[in-house]
Amino acid sequence: MKDLKLGLQLGYWGRGAPPGAQELVLEAERLGFDSVWTAESWGSDALTPLAWWGSQTSRVRLGTSICQLSARTPTAMAMAAMTMDHLSGGRFVLGLGVSGPQVVEGWYGEDFSQPLARTREYVSIVRSVLRRDEPVTSAGPHYPLPFPGGTELGKPLRSIVHPLRSDIPIILGAEGPKNVALAAEIADGWFPIFFAPRAMSSFQSCLDEGFARPNARRSAKDFEVLALAPVLLNDDVEAAADAYRPIIALYVGGMGAKSMNFHFDVFCRMGYEAEATLIQSLYLEGKKDEAAAAVPTRMVEDLALVGPKEKIRDDLAEWRDSMATTILINGDLNAMRVMAELVG
Repeated sequence: MKDLKLGLQLGYWGRGAPPGAQELVLEAERLGFDSVWTAESWGSDALTPLAWWGSQTSRVRLGTSICQLSARTPTAMAMAAMTMDHLSGGRFVLGLGVSGPQVVEGWYGEDFSQPLARTREYVSIVRSVLRRDEPVTSAGPHYPLPFPGGTELGKPLRSIVHPLRSDIPIILGAEGPKNVALAAEIADGWFPIFFAPRAMSSFQSCLDEGFARPNARRSAKDFEVLALAPVLLNDDVEAAADAYRPIIALYVGGMGAKSMNFHFDVFCRMGYEAEATLIQSLYLEGKKDEAAAAVPTRMVEDLALVGPKEKIRDDLAEWRDSMATTILINGDLNAMRVMAELVG
């Protein structure tokens, strides 16, 4: 039976900082978790909380899942990654993702077009900064360096800081088939965002395509797949599922436009097209409670570890047999301790 690593997923903030986050991070370190992760959407950033909470640790890897490409230029992202890696003693992991058009164009005021090409170019520049083997240049077209035109005084520069590691791991968040293949080609790992062990075979051909491309960085043997696994401990399975239904409804119905919602598309590929269509329709009509109620329990059970401890122990077998190399726990102290016991 395959070994699984455990990570703690803290995510992004709601109205404010999540209560007890520092305690969760310290417990993750004590329990032997491999990693701790933070995220960003259009509120809190991913880097500041990770540095603050992670400063009290000495062993766990500290990762972003994800930093949004449009939030920072590639060189600014590389600067932050180098800084975090130095401060953490070489424990930083850079998770990146393109987000979606509503956020990119509505929040950052940037063009969302050509996300695959932008990602490839962005990652290439970040790696160039980290190598520090020559002044950084890029032919563009998305992030040309030096900037063409302007004062015409721009010149290629090399980072003042010498990176602690010249090859910090980069994990890509990806949902569409082409983006998943790109992650397998140019990254060190993949965040599937939503992960259902029984339904991930539809992504295998995308991963295989990426691994087979010339100059692919990794193979299936050394590629990380970090799967979100919310843990909902409760003797009543339905009550446990009720806690996660609104989150699924939000992503299926509200995180994107009806014409372009990558999360909705993932659930369709998982075999839930009819359910996802109903959930989205209700959500977009403003019927959020009804949308949540329309999320079937089996959908929750596909994506999360739900119910009493004994059931979760049995359900873990599917996760072990899947492509996941790490499961990212989203839960309280008790859930973390139970998972450390069951997985360890």
